[in-house]
Amino acid sequence: MKPTPVYLLPGWLNSDPAHWQSRWERELEGHIRVEQSDWDWPRRGDWMARLDEVLLNDARLQQTPAVLVAHSLGCQLVASWAEHSQHRALVGAALLVAPPDTERADMPPQLHNWRPIRRTRLPFPSIAVVSSDDPFCAPERAAQMAADWGAELVLAGPRGHLNTASNLGDWPEGQVLLQDLLARLRSE
Repeated sequence: MKPTPVYLLPGWLNSDPAHWQSRWERELEGHIRVEQSDWDWPRRGDWMARLDEVLLNDARLQQTPAVLVAHSLGCQLVASWAEHSQHRALVGAALLVAPPDTERADMPPQLHNWRPIRRTRLPFPSIAVVSSDDPFCAPERAAQMAADWGAELVLAGPRGHLNTASNLGDWPEGQVLLQDLLARLRSE
């Protein structure tokens, strides 16, 4: 059985070296970060085009669809990409961690073009992991996004933005959720 390609989609400003996404990229075989051209002033259309480009250039995806592992703004990228891309069949599942509420009045101006939030049901299985004290999204808003996307909701408790400041280390709980998604794909 061929290993499933796993693409890591960091959020605004990228994931720092101690972030669980960076640790997964370093330590877990086949986990690849999608690099964006501008992490400081992310443009939704540019990020969507880059994701399309990366997926289309991976010949493995003709036989085995990828799993997307998104953090923060990366979750909004998945929702936007899935709503517009003609290449959705290249993705088999998504793990969406700490989706931010980009419609909040206090969001930084760099994120202005990530409004409105795309809420179309995702065409593949997904899990959304939500913290009860995420400073960038009220749990009720995150739960509504997950419901709109058709994502299974996992409540992580008070873990902040589920990032480096949350002291998750390698985040083994996240790896278990990812393995669950991979097992679902293999059973189809």
